[in-house]
Amino acid sequence: MAKTISFNDLRKIKDSLPDGSIHRIADELSLSVETVRNYFGGQNFKDGKCCGVHIEPGPGGGIVVLDDTSIYERALQILEEKQSASKAPEA
Repeated sequence: MAKTISFNDLRKIKDSLPDGSIHRIADELSLSVETVRNYFGGQNFKDGKCCGVHIEPGPGGGIVVLDDTSIYERALQILEEKQSASKAPEA
């Protein structure tokens, strides 16, 4: 099912991911790293593919319609893991 989000919110998610997350998502979903970067607003279509992201100009960087939410959902899971790890008491 498609998901609509502002471009700025999509970039905020990408910028909040821990180091190495783009590579992790690419490995887990069997995609190229550049394809995952393109999903978050990159423009390298020589080495990466487009993956169902449609950007319409407008406020907040524009509106993004995500046809395939698998990268988006995996990014949110990684952010939840990051948040859970930061809340975990140290042993």
